[in-house]
Amino acid sequence: MCDSKTKIRGVFEKVPGSNVWWIHYYDADARRRREKVGSRGNAVKLYQKRKTQALQGVKLPENIRARAVTFGAIAEAALEYSRSEKASYRQDEYRIAPLIERFGSIGAESISPHEIERWLDQQAADRDWSTATKNRYIALLKLIYRLAERNSKIKTNPARLLRIRKENNGRIRYLNQFAPLRTKIDYLKRCADEESCLRAVIEKLYCEHMPEFDIALHTGMRPSEQYGLTWDRVDLLRQHVTIPKSKNGKVRHVRLNSAAVAAFKILQKRSVSGVGPVFVNIQGEALQGYKHWFDPAVLESGIKDFTWYCLRHTFASRLAMAGVDLRTLAELMGHQTIQMTMRYAHLAPSHTLAAVERLVSQSAVSAVSGTPAKGRKATRTATERKSSKNEMLRDAS
Repeated sequence: MCDSKTKIRGVFEKVPGSNVWWIHYYDADARRRREKVGSRGNAVKLYQKRKTQALQGVKLPENIRARAVTFGAIAEAALEYSRSEKASYRQDEYRIAPLIERFGSIGAESISPHEIERWLDQQAADRDWSTATKNRYIALLKLIYRLAERNSKIKTNPARLLRIRKENNGRIRYLNQFAPLRTKIDYLKRCADEESCLRAVIEKLYCEHMPEFDIALHTGMRPSEQYGLTWDRVDLLRQHVTIPKSKNGKVRHVRLNSAAVAAFKILQKRSVSGVGPVFVNIQGEALQGYKHWFDPAVLESGIKDFTWYCLRHTFASRLAMAGVDLRTLAELMGHQTIQMTMRYAHLAPSHTLAAVERLVSQSAVSAVSGTPAKGRKATRTATERKSSKNEMLRDAS
C-alpha cells in the first residue's frame, strides 16, 4: 500500500492544496481518460481499479460521471408514451405500478434478465397469472426498454432476452358454459346459472357498476374501447358508438341493442353535463377500469377461471350459437381478419350441423336401395338391356 508521500503516476492534485485529486489513465480502447475523485486515498484506489479494468478489456461508459438512469425514470417515460399513443394505456398504468415498486430505484441497465424472470415467475405463482397475463408484462417491459434505448437513455437492454411464451388463443370462456358451483352464500343458492350468480353479486355489492357489466356483455367492446368512451361518441338515437381508434388503428362503429341502450341511458342520468367520460365514479372522475370491483364480484360469485375479457367471449359465443354468420360476427367484434373469428366457428350450429346432416340423408338413401346411387343406375341399365335382348330373341323366333 502506498503512503501519502509516494507519488503515483496518473494520480494528481489539479489545484495544489485543494485536496481534490484526479486520475488519468488509458482505457481498454487506448483512449485517455480523466476523472475527478476527491481524497487522495480514493483516487489511488480508483486509479488501480481502472488500470485493472483496462488490462481485462472492460468497456467503460462514454460518460463515466453520468448518473445511471433508474428503471423508474424510463418506466414513467414509457407511460407518457402509452397515454398518448395507445388506447389500452390504462392497462399499462395498472401493470406498471408493481414494476416500479420492485425495480423503480434500481439502475435500468443493471437489472439482469434472470432477475426479471425470477420476479415474473414469483408473481405468476402468487397471483395465479395465466400465460397471457405474464406475456403482457413481458411486452410492457420490452416497450419500456425499447423506448429508452431509442431515446439514448440506455445502451444495454436486458428485456431483449425475455421471451414471449406461446399462448392458447383457442381458449374460450363464456358465461353459463358450466353449472354454478355449490355455495354457502344464502342469496346465491337460488341462482340457476353463472350469469344469475354474477348478477346477484353485482346487484348486492356493486349495483352502481351494473350498467358497465351490461354494456360489456351486449356490445363486446374491448376494455380500452369501453372505458375510453366519451359522450360525444355515443349516439343513442341511431344506436351506435364510435371508436375513433380501435386496436387495429381504424375507426370502428359498435352497434347497440336495446339492453345496451338502456344501460347507457342510466349512465346518462348520472352525467351532469352530458359531456366528458361515460364511465365515472360518484365524484365524477373517469373510471380507470373494472378490476377494483369486477374481480371481487367474480370471487364472491364462485365462478372459476373468469375475467372481464370473458364477457367479450360471451358476446361472440352467444351470437355464434344464435346462428349469426362468421363474417358478420367478425365485423361486430372488430376483428381485422376472419381467422380471429374462427375460434367461435364450432359454436355456430347452422353450417356445421347442416354439413354433417348430409351424411344422414346419404346413408338413408343407401339403406333403402341396398346399393349406392351410382350402382343403382348401373344395375337398372343392365336389366333394361337384358330385357330388350330377350324381346329381340322372341321376335326373331
